[in-house]
Amino acid sequence: MNEVSKTPNNAASTSGQSENLSSKDIMTLEHLYGAHNYHPLPIVFDRAEGAKVWDPEGRVYIDMLAVNQGHCHPKIRDALVEQAQKLTLSSRAFYNSVFGRFAKKVTEMFGYDMVLPMNTGAEAVETAIKLARKWAYMRKGVPEGKALILSASDNFHGRTIGVISMSTDPESRRDFGPFLEGVGPDAAKIGHPIR
Repeated sequence: MNEVSKTPNNAASTSGQSENLSSKDIMTLEHLYGAHNYHPLPIVFDRAEGAKVWDPEGRVYIDMLAVNQGHCHPKIRDALVEQAQKLTLSSRAFYNSVFGRFAKKVTEMFGYDMVLPMNTGAEAVETAIKLARKWAYMRKGVPEGKALILSASDNFHGRTIGVISMSTDPESRRDFGPFLEGVGPDAAKIGHPIR
């Protein structure tokens, strides 16, 4: 490490061309400049194909955590590149020429009435909380403001306020309260977490 700049000795500046960095250098950069909201395993993913992942030193690992379709699946990669060259991103404030067809295919495939795609697991859980509350008020006659969202203890779904309201992990909750009322393993006010 270069003590003056706090960057690895062989690290390129952020404005320059990237050089080959070691796993240790990459982890040091992330530790110095990235928020510490996760504690990753000490493995750096540099490239991947299928279930195999390589670190910058060329060591190979089997990724059993992340993607169920495999990394860099040719059909998915090609569709992504093709779409990104045509239209990278559009807000749901507008219609686009692809979403309707996607929604039709997904709902027919799984037998659903409608679909609301999400970008992250935390976003999906937040939306599920909203849908469950709305269903309770509109379909079950629960009085407004009285819906309870129960969750199992010892879970992890992300870092949003609604999601950590469902958690019992002290590290995820410390210094982030107050949490959502009526949400979590003790939302039923029975005096102990539901297991």
